[in-house]
Amino acid sequence: MATEPTNVIAGIDTHADTHHVAIISEHGKPLADKEFLAVASGHRKIVDFITSHGTVTAVGVEGTGSYGAELSRILRSDGLRVLEVNRPNRAARRMKGKSDPLDAYQAAQSVLDGRTTSIPKAKDGPVECLRILRAGRASAMKARTAAVNQIKGLLVSAPDKLRAKYRGLGTAAMITALQRTRPSGHMADPEYVCLLTLKALASRCDSLGAEIATADAALQEILDTYAPMLCDLPGVGTEVASQLLVTVGDNPDRIGK
Repeated sequence: MATEPTNVIAGIDTHADTHHVAIISEHGKPLADKEFLAVASGHRKIVDFITSHGTVTAVGVEGTGSYGAELSRILRSDGLRVLEVNRPNRAARRMKGKSDPLDAYQAAQSVLDGRTTSIPKAKDGPVECLRILRAGRASAMKARTAAVNQIKGLLVSAPDKLRAKYRGLGTAAMITALQRTRPSGHMADPEYVCLLTLKALASRCDSLGAEIATADAALQEILDTYAPMLCDLPGVGTEVASQLLVTVGDNPDRIGK
């Protein structure tokens, strides 16, 4: 008499160096668990381990946007249904302590219970390119704002002669003016050191501004190629359009109607 195929669900607790995989049956019975290295060969072994226990209905993965990103891509490329799992059940952790096998089994159980339904972003293609560019742009924007604030802070306490020279200038004009300065003096002269530092900060602002402009151009190029009509909508520019696509990603259901 032929044995009916076993349907199984996998749960994976991901980390920087290792991933722990647990397998349960469609009725919630624990079947097996094992730890694998978080490297390419380990990812292939995870797929083999999961599929060797029966027909895989779904795989719940923690950290699909970080440590589990590459593994999620591998699992999807092999035709497995991957779901994004949130943090493990805290009550279970309190009773049994931190445990990678427990977390992996909890991930699988959350899929079986229907508590995990989110499909992780594919993290490939133009949307992923937009996300990466926006991350770099955001970092440059933050650094530029910090540099501008430092310039203004230094000018507040600078000698009056220096402060008066740049009072009333807008930010862009102030940065340009400071970049053109030619500080002269000695390292024991506060006015010279202040101007020297202001010039360096202004140069940093200019460099970061160029970095932001380059990122904007790259974002616009992607939008023009893959979503040319999006920026034609009223009030939708490069910033809004790219953020919208990154937010939606591969899951239109992330945004309500």
